[in-house]
Amino acid sequence: MRMNATPPPRSPQKSEPTPQSVARRSTFLFLLFWLVALGVMYLAMQHFLKPAQAKVMADGTVRIERDMDGHFRVKGYVNNQPVSFLVDTGASSVSVTDVLAAKAGLQGGEKVRFRTANGDRDGRIVVADEVRVASLRVSGVRVGTGYTGDDSDDALLGQNFLRFFDVQMSGDEMLLRPRNVGR
Repeated sequence: MRMNATPPPRSPQKSEPTPQSVARRSTFLFLLFWLVALGVMYLAMQHFLKPAQAKVMADGTVRIERDMDGHFRVKGYVNNQPVSFLVDTGASSVSVTDVLAAKAGLQGGEKVRFRTANGDRDGRIVVADEVRVASLRVSGVRVGTGYTGDDSDDALLGQNFLRFFDVQMSGDEMLLRPRNVGR
């Protein structure tokens, strides 16, 4: 009886890489390295440039550090909705983006035209239940909508909030002190 013998499978021969395949692989690895390096640098800068948290001192004073761009920024809340405030001592009122106003339930209000450093802007004046920065709270604050920040959660912290506190700037820090504390 004769059996048909199948020859054993041949292992593929290893061929020498071509110069083109070496170049493609080198280019891919080069791009991958820089993509990873830039990603790590981006994440590091996001962490480094994040505004410092406000610190509440024993007497209730809130300390805000100057940001890298020279402005004072602080995390806060409008109607319990997290915001990133830019402290603007030249702004007459707290101002929020339209997206933030919707998230915070700031509806209705009076239509107005705001005069800003960047020109005239249409918006509304609404009343927030509460605006808060760290331990400092003000109820019934009039808030302007229509602000255009870098992010939808950006807002301006203006004089109608700041007027309830003694504001002191010295070097790279701003102190917001509740009135009649320590007097």
